[in-house]
Amino acid sequence: MVNFNGTIQDSSNLLIENNRGFLFGDSVFETMKVVNNKVLFLEDHYFRLMASMRICRMEIPMDFTMEYFENQVLNLLNSSTNIDNDCRVRFSVFRSGDGFYLPKTNETEFVITISKLENAMYSTNNSAYEVELFKDSYVTKQLMSTLKSNNKMVQITGSIFANENGYDNCLLLNDDKNVIEALQGNIFMLLNGELITPPLSDGCLNGIMRKQIIEIASKMEDVKLVEKSISPFDLQKADELFITNVIMGVQSISKYRKKEFTSLTAAKLITRLNAKIRLN
Repeated sequence: MVNFNGTIQDSSNLLIENNRGFLFGDSVFETMKVVNNKVLFLEDHYFRLMASMRICRMEIPMDFTMEYFENQVLNLLNSSTNIDNDCRVRFSVFRSGDGFYLPKTNETEFVITISKLENAMYSTNNSAYEVELFKDSYVTKQLMSTLKSNNKMVQITGSIFANENGYDNCLLLNDDKNVIEALQGNIFMLLNGELITPPLSDGCLNGIMRKQIIEIASKMEDVKLVEKSISPFDLQKADELFITNVIMGVQSISKYRKKEFTSLTAAKLITRLNAKIRLN
């Protein structure tokens, strides 16, 4: 089942040959996690989507409130007989109508899809997880790079490269050749007592889980949270590296080239993250 513009149906019946999201990547989306029939970090997802739509000059309907946004997700979940109260959600918004690079309207439509979750709560994963740099393409330092849009060719080709070469993930570089993120999440590095993550001005995704980890780490006494650029040379000096996104939470990196890493800080953050979710 999908939710197409507020109607629950078997299929969206979208004609891709006339869909601007397919033809031009004229679409933004949110990937969300629902646990016990509750959208995690709802407010952050809603306001990021609204900001993305404004940046892309999409028209936001007057009734597109946070309550409406939440209800559309939960209505689909409650109508899906093969999925319980926990699921992964993709909420896609695309510009309607015809046109080429210049659209004929700024009005929007949306489609929501859901799938089962393997794990509801976040957990520590200490299995081997090796990464490498992806150097075939670079991410530009600009506002559009911080959005979740349908333009994900760097992430797709990087994922193919990682799979072909036996890596679990790859780290992306911006046009200054600094490390900004992983293929599907933000990057954090522990080095000399500082927990470092690249600033949004470096072109990294404005991640929802990134925001949660920054808030949690800022209150921890044994680390100092810093937003600053990460050089590839810093990686082999680091004590710990981990990736964050809403679905998996915190994924520790065990190896980059010849350097192996611990996962103590990641484990502490996961404990505090789960506690925050339970309290809310």
